[in-house]
Amino acid sequence: MITISEAGLKDIKVIQAIAHITWPITYGEILSKEQLDYMLEMIYSDEALTAHFHNKEQLFYLIADEQTNLGFIGIEHQYKGEPSTRIHKIYLLPETQGKGIGKKVIEEIEKLALENKSTALSLNVNRFNSALGFYQKIGFEIVDEVNIEIGNGYLMEDYVMEKQL
Repeated sequence: MITISEAGLKDIKVIQAIAHITWPITYGEILSKEQLDYMLEMIYSDEALTAHFHNKEQLFYLIADEQTNLGFIGIEHQYKGEPSTRIHKIYLLPETQGKGIGKKVIEEIEKLALENKSTALSLNVNRFNSALGFYQKIGFEIVDEVNIEIGNGYLMEDYVMEKQL
């Protein structure tokens, strides 16, 4: 049985471990090793995650099966003051992919979003990420294309996607 439970400061090491496993597989053929390392440090350092938890910028949840952590999500309700829940992060361990867990996780995010009066989900996905097809299959649509400068001369080339609830 898959469970999704809110994460806290005590879970930073778990989130970091999952990010360091999933990112090279997800982005290894898309980003340079230097950009990958830069982004992992920028987003998943102790300081960055601690700030997220203290500032409540995002709500983090761990995804587990029995007692094994399989992944995590980071979401934000009422994103930019709109009735939308933003999926900032959704990462599942490679061995879990293709087993319907991602779809179950999105369904749980939808429930949380509706409880928080959202009428849509939104996310960014790298334009070259194979997850793009998954998102389209479960009802997300591309609504914009953005290039985001993240420092050090690096660029995120993303699609903005939305799904109405």
